[in-house]
Amino acid sequence: MNIWEVTLAFVVVVLMLVSLLSNVLVLICFLYSADIRKQVPGLFILNLTLCNLLMTVSSMPLTLAGIIYERQPGGDEVCHVVGFLETFLTTNSMLSMAALSIDRWIAVVFPLSYHSKMRYRDAALILSYTWLHSVSFPIVAASLSWVGFHHLYASCTLYNKRPEERTQFMIFTGVFHTLSFLLSLVVLCFTYLKVLKVARFHCKRIDVITMQTLVLLVDIHPSVRERCLEEQKRRRQRATKKISTFIGTFILCFAPYVITRLIELSSVVPISSHWGIISKCLAYSKVVSDPFVYSLLRHQYKKTWKDIINRILKRSSINASALASEPPNRNILQLNE
Repeated sequence: MNIWEVTLAFVVVVLMLVSLLSNVLVLICFLYSADIRKQVPGLFILNLTLCNLLMTVSSMPLTLAGIIYERQPGGDEVCHVVGFLETFLTTNSMLSMAALSIDRWIAVVFPLSYHSKMRYRDAALILSYTWLHSVSFPIVAASLSWVGFHHLYASCTLYNKRPEERTQFMIFTGVFHTLSFLLSLVVLCFTYLKVLKVARFHCKRIDVITMQTLVLLVDIHPSVRERCLEEQKRRRQRATKKISTFIGTFILCFAPYVITRLIELSSVVPISSHWGIISKCLAYSKVVSDPFVYSLLRHQYKKTWKDIINRILKRSSINASALASEPPNRNILQLNE
């Protein structure tokens, strides 16, 4: 192994460890907090978290082995199963992000009718569609033997070894990425831009009220006035930063890999194996960023973790105080009884 392969293998190991830890933390929060479980977005986040965990324990270890040994790890059957799962899980996670954006759009744009438009039954129907949509493509690929080990990405994924089926595979790959990556991206952009529009409208209304209040309060201290103006600026930037993070991470992580897959089909531009693995690692990095973008950095999850830690520390302190209150000669007393 050269320095490039060692570096890429190290990156995959780091991604695996961080992904496993962060997604397990999200799962613990979901199981611990009844409030999170009651909310409709919790179903989408749970589905996304399970997809990320399965991707971490199935596809990423084989990619790591492919980088190290520079050949297909395991037998053909294992590679076919992992390639099937990789295609299914990637599509499912993309559609889960789109479902989360639809949920936010309804909650912000139609707040009064949110509980009637987005119920548990509606969320279950959306998840059912994502599963049917996601499983259809790997089923077709597996039935046509278009799943295998691809040396360019050092992973088990969609791959056609027969030149006579090149045209059919190109059409299938184009349709697959159009109905997974492009469709999810369009939904994300449409819904979050609508949310941003409403957020900016409310910020303007709050800014008008704030400025009117500052004008009326003549004797207000300059430092208080400055803090109010700074809070106005932060409020305007907050929604933009969040929505830029949702859309930006999706594009940054998935777009290089999807574009590389499409360019690879044309056979016009030669693609380096190092870039192929890098684009694959970028796609894996979405598995790492999702827990932080959608869950762990939110106030509700932070509060849940504080409750869990406080409960653990309280239990430890109770046990420690109970041990400290025992008589030092307890063993001697027991022997003398």
